[in-house]
Amino acid sequence: MFVGFFMLRQVQETVTEPVTERLRMMAVHAHPDDESSKGAATMARYVAEGVDVLVVTLTGGERGSILNPAMDRPEVLADLANIRRAEMEEAERVLGVRHHWLGFVDSGLPEGDPLPPLPDGCFALQPLEVAAAPLVELVRRERPHVMVTYDENGGYPHPDHVMCHRVSVEAFDAAGDPDRYPGTGEPWQPLKLYYHWTFHLARIQALHDAMLARGLDSPYTERLAEWVDQADDAHRVTTRVPCADYFGVREDALRAHRTQVDPEGPWFAVPLAVQQAAWPTEDYELARSLVDSKVPEDDLFAGLREGVIA
Repeated sequence: MFVGFFMLRQVQETVTEPVTERLRMMAVHAHPDDESSKGAATMARYVAEGVDVLVVTLTGGERGSILNPAMDRPEVLADLANIRRAEMEEAERVLGVRHHWLGFVDSGLPEGDPLPPLPDGCFALQPLEVAAAPLVELVRRERPHVMVTYDENGGYPHPDHVMCHRVSVEAFDAAGDPDRYPGTGEPWQPLKLYYHWTFHLARIQALHDAMLARGLDSPYTERLAEWVDQADDAHRVTTRVPCADYFGVREDALRAHRTQVDPEGPWFAVPLAVQQAAWPTEDYELARSLVDSKVPEDDLFAGLREGVIA
């Protein structure tokens, strides 16, 4: 179910012993702020437990919009690239993670009918092997046991998110093969690959119902009325990581991205206590596994923890 390639099945047969070193996780994201809206509490929990967590941001977010009215000023827009780098540094500090910029240029979110072409040289227009090579090199150098990224739809169809999925899967599949991407370091095969499932129907519905039950206005009323769920979406979540104690850290990391998140907006409309009671996990789909772990899981490192040294 989770291993789609013959090479990975061969490797799976050889991975029978527990990992005997510090656990390492690599979260691959398209833009600065994505790491704080997807999986931030999970990362904060694992950092607290001694896991080495590396966030990789593929682009600088240079073509992003300013989504916080308080920051929507000409001088901010003129210096957006530098400001977003500073915001990322603050979010990195809040989460306690390490961070690496991969250095590609934001593609922007095309709008209109028909959609305009993407800008020359942007991340989403790179040939797959060109875009994946630096990530393969980083995987081989950092040697993560677990990688986390977006599903084939990018979580939502931003061209950089879709490309992030393609590049992450390519790196996961290629990094352990000595015949691929020569000159990018010694092969290293990550053992598990996950996709974020942050904004799925069950979670949104639970938060909505919890708000109404407390006599509070739900920020999800219109979203649920317009929701179009894919037939198999409900079955894709395989792994729910309990991390409610770190939801406050997640909110602080989001606030660090001042140009992208309105502190008075919908990101913070559901009180922390309601979130913790209604949906105390962050959720994932196990897309590749080379270890013996059974779903459903409650840990991205299920099957890897025995024998690990901090």
